[in-house]
Amino acid sequence: MGLLDAILGRSKPVRPDLDQLFSLPSAAITVQAGAGFTPTGNGSVCFASVEGGAFDRLQQEVRDLLDADTGRGGTPVEYTKDAYGYTWLLVHHPADDTASLVNDLHAVNTLLQDAGFGPQLLCSLVGFRATSDHRALALVYLYKRGTFYPLCIRPGQEKRDNALELQVAALLKNDLRIEEDLSRWFPVWGAPGMEG
Repeated sequence: MGLLDAILGRSKPVRPDLDQLFSLPSAAITVQAGAGFTPTGNGSVCFASVEGGAFDRLQQEVRDLLDADTGRGGTPVEYTKDAYGYTWLLVHHPADDTASLVNDLHAVNTLLQDAGFGPQLLCSLVGFRATSDHRALALVYLYKRGTFYPLCIRPGQEKRDNALELQVAALLKNDLRIEEDLSRWFPVWGAPGMEG
C-alpha cells in the first residue's frame, strides 16, 4: 500500500485464507453449546460461473473428487444456479461430521483458486438448525474478505433475526475471524445448505 492509498483512505484487500475454514468444527461446538443450533451436515460454495471448456472440466473434476467419497455416508455433490446466475455447489455429510464437510468445502475452494478461478469465488457456508424452533443459521465465509458472519433466517419467512446474528457473532469472536463491516453480512436467501 502506498502513501497515496493511505491518504485517500484506501486499504489493501485482505488476502483470502482458506485455512480459516478449518476453524468451523470448533465454532460448530460453540454455536451448539452457546446458542442451541446443531449442524445440519449441509454446506455449499457459491461462485460466479464462467463459460468455457476449462471451467466445465474443473466442475467435473470437483464432482469426481467429492462423489468418489460417497461411501462416507454422504450423497453426491449437487450443482444449482440461483436467480442471480451464481452457481452453488452443495455438499451433504452426516450432521455429526462437520470436519469432513469442511474438508470438502476447503477442497472445492482450493481447486477453484488453484485453477485460476479465485476471482469467481464468492462465499462458502455451513448450515445449522435450531433444536427448539427450526430456525436456519449459516456461518458464511466471504472469500474475498477472509472473514465470517452468521446469517439467521426466520422459519417460513424471508426475514433475518439480526439480534441472534449479533449474539452468535459475539459468541464466535474467539473461534472465527468475524466480518466487522455489518453491511457485508449479505442475506443469501434460499442458499443451498441452509435447508434442514
